[in-house]
Amino acid sequence: MSSHNHSLHSKLSIGGLLVTLGIIYGDIGTSPLYVMKAIIGIHAISRDVVLGGISCIFWTLTLQTTIKYVIITLSADNHGEGGIFALFALVKRTKIKWLIVPAIIGGSALLADGIITPPISVSSAVEGLRNFNPEINTIPIVIGILIVLFTIQQFGSKLVGKFFAPMMLIWFAMLGILGTIQILNDFSVFHAINPYYAYELLKIHPEGFFVLGAVFLCTTGAEALYSDMGHCGRKNIRVSWIFVKVMLLLNYFGQGAYLINHEGSTLSELGGKGGNPFYLIMAEWFLPIGIVIATMAAVIASQALISGSFTLINEAMRLNFWPKVKIKYPTEVKGQLYIPSINWLLLLGCIGIVLYFEESSNMEHAYGLAIILCMIMTTILLNFYLIMKRVKLYFIIPLITLYLAIEFSFLYANIVKFLHGGFVTLIIAIGLIGVMATWYLAKQISKNYTKIVKIDDYKKVLAELSVDLSIPKYATHLVYMTNSNRSDEIEEKVMYSILQKRPKRADLYWFIHVNILSEPYKKEYKVTEIIKDDLYRIDFNLGFREPTKINLMFKQVIKEMVDRGEVDITSRYESLSKNNIIGDFKFVLSEKFLSNDGDLTFFEKVVMNTYFIMKKLSLSEEKGFGLDSSSVKIEQFPLVLHPPEKIEMKRIENHSHL
Repeated sequence: MSSHNHSLHSKLSIGGLLVTLGIIYGDIGTSPLYVMKAIIGIHAISRDVVLGGISCIFWTLTLQTTIKYVIITLSADNHGEGGIFALFALVKRTKIKWLIVPAIIGGSALLADGIITPPISVSSAVEGLRNFNPEINTIPIVIGILIVLFTIQQFGSKLVGKFFAPMMLIWFAMLGILGTIQILNDFSVFHAINPYYAYELLKIHPEGFFVLGAVFLCTTGAEALYSDMGHCGRKNIRVSWIFVKVMLLLNYFGQGAYLINHEGSTLSELGGKGGNPFYLIMAEWFLPIGIVIATMAAVIASQALISGSFTLINEAMRLNFWPKVKIKYPTEVKGQLYIPSINWLLLLGCIGIVLYFEESSNMEHAYGLAIILCMIMTTILLNFYLIMKRVKLYFIIPLITLYLAIEFSFLYANIVKFLHGGFVTLIIAIGLIGVMATWYLAKQISKNYTKIVKIDDYKKVLAELSVDLSIPKYATHLVYMTNSNRSDEIEEKVMYSILQKRPKRADLYWFIHVNILSEPYKKEYKVTEIIKDDLYRIDFNLGFREPTKINLMFKQVIKEMVDRGEVDITSRYESLSKNNIIGDFKFVLSEKFLSNDGDLTFFEKVVMNTYFIMKKLSLSEEKGFGLDSSSVKIEQFPLVLHPPEKIEMKRIENHSHL
């Protein structure tokens, strides 16, 4: 792990706490904008419903966010990195095959959530303008803000990061102060700390148990909080959460105190078309300032999810869940990246959501269903993590049972949202699950149909080929990428390419294998000399967050080998050798296509056909590995080089009768 990362994780600092405020709490910090409004809905305000709602919020933030995420889940870090894929990379060691299912579902649900958080946060904030002009059309303003937000992504979040932390500090301070002013008018709102009111709410609320769907919105950012652990460090998150939680609760209790004082009216009677308790508790003179600060905070909340989505896709690519796409590193900061294709897809998704739902109150229906799925999947993976850590069963069983009970209750309450718009996020999530599952399965099928051979069987012929002057020289150095994990084995197609497809004579043959580790940051390599001065294998061990720049790494390895006198890379052509000219390097990559002789099952064929379509749209192998395309030769191979069985045929002897 880099020293920069380590120092960030091990020590608490004022700077670290500020950065954490700016990056991590956007999503959970902007929920006071819409939670109470969603709980009260169109019904007349009643004291018991308000106290019950606040009680539910208090206990959700305590049990779900504080205990499950901040205390327990943050302990499950993968060398300082968090998030559902980092957790999956940890539990993968248990060798339980089906754990890939919760990882893929959870990752897809989190991405689907990334498409709805920016529109709901920005819309809720901008709709405050209706307090001045109830007829104002907020849709163009929201879309304008989103376009600006996604356009600045390519410059890296360093540009916006400096501005984020102070802005979020102002936001949380504002939440606390506004709430406190209202609480001073009515301390009875603190009765809500008694969980009995939460229990009563489910009985008296007009929507009954389903009000939990609205309550759940107060903890939606908890998953993002875990995903962004790598940027801020566990200690900074835990300490800053104390401040954030106090400010959030003060604001919720303040909204509650205000509502209790207006018992009997409906929200729309209390304030213009907006009717949002968040804005209702502000003084008239403060309202314009409040709307501006809220809009800024909403933009920051969206930023956290966008950068989270980039990190998620990057990890998915390394874990073979996602097609290779172009990644840019806009700043030198570790872990900061920008993925253009995902950025513009997210923007399109966000604009689509705004146009489809129009109002933030309609978006609330679609919000929450995807994220609760993600939380359930995290709980399942967390269960195996705790088992792996040998935590006592009498601790694990009640804990996991409690969280599955809470989360399935939220899921059940959110199911009602399905028809009101929840289907939108679920369709997006199912699409993403489809991409991830297809990509992963195709890699597995491809592996099953790849024949591996022992290099020893070919040593003699390779050594002879290398000096056989009757075959024209193909390249001085011929490099093949291999998926074979063992250094004494190679795919049969590689040998087929060297010896049969068109015999390729080279002075030196290189086999390169890239091994993606289950930890985030590591760069190691190992060299195996198979035939002295003829055949070498290099194994790169890279962390799942490291960029695969094979061209640069390979050059560096060869330079180090030359410096140590392990290999001579000067050209073997006499005239060039005399003048110490370095030999040429040629990479051969194999591309598979579906052959008709393969005995794939119908399901395998569907998966592979979809995979090949996706592959056409994604980054080519040479770009994915960072190779110079002028020195790359792509060879086409049928997917099934070795037909699975021998075809028995009988020869009929020709008996000629004279």
